[in-house]
Amino acid sequence: MKDTIDSIPAERPVEQEAFANRKLIRPLLNRNDHNHTQTSIDRRERPERSPLAGKKIPPPETTNAENFYYQKQMQSKTPMVIVLRDGEQLHGYIEWYDRNCIKVNRNGQPNLMIYKPAIKYMYKEGEDGRNG
Repeated sequence: MKDTIDSIPAERPVEQEAFANRKLIRPLLNRNDHNHTQTSIDRRERPERSPLAGKKIPPPETTNAENFYYQKQMQSKTPMVIVLRDGEQLHGYIEWYDRNCIKVNRNGQPNLMIYKPAIKYMYKEGEDGRNG
């Protein structure tokens, strides 16, 4: 009988070791799984979400794509065709631009400052611009 009592403690540390290994692998939880009142308190203590937290952030107001395009055309003095909303076509190259307008230099004709809202579309001269 004494042998059986000695054999029980020898098997028990193996079970405790296996249990301890499982405990290390499991993620730690901040709340007690058996105490449901604690979880309700934790939920009440959380800060309220702001109304904008679930919404996507709107895209930036400027992407600089327009600026990049104008800079490229200005540096190479690309001949451009600017089609206005009323259908009139202007030929020239872009000298400068700002937020509201562009300045177009034309050969043999007066230079123009054109407000951007008046422009229907523009394209490089030599390309087919009838797609707009």
